[in-house]
Amino acid sequence: MDIKEIQNLIKFVAKSGASEVKLEMDDIKITIRTGSDADVTYVSQAAPMQMAPAQQAAPAPAAAPVVSEAPAAPAPAASNDKYVTVKSPIIGTFYRKASPDKPAFVEVGDSIKEGDTLCIIEAMKLFNEIESEVSGTIVKVLIDDSSPVEFDQPLFLVDPS
Repeated sequence: MDIKEIQNLIKFVAKSGASEVKLEMDDIKITIRTGSDADVTYVSQAAPMQMAPAQQAAPAPAAAPVVSEAPAAPAPAASNDKYVTVKSPIIGTFYRKASPDKPAFVEVGDSIKEGDTLCIIEAMKLFNEIESEVSGTIVKVLIDDSSPVEFDQPLFLVDPS
């Protein structure tokens, strides 16, 4: 994540009215708190990212492989071109159930059709139902319940056949 992305995130959080946002990825942790006269942002990075600033020409290339490694988890899906990957349309917290005492919206092996609710993503106290854009069978759930998700992060693998 480069400085421009962090600055855009700070602006977005300030406009949203949220009092605190925590973002954790493999190599970086960001906490943005608002509500006082000045916004406070804490950024901490893992050791490999801290070595990159020593080389002034290499920060962007050093960040790019890390970003591409995070989505590399569903690499088996890439080798299985027959599967469709359902991705998160927003940043938030992923929930497989409407409430803790309810069953999951979908399980592996379930048949789904276009418009079926697959999960809920909570963003800024709003619960957004994520609907399927494809008909098929759920092959794999790629995210654990109550986990934070990024924009465009793979959530499910669906076999459209």
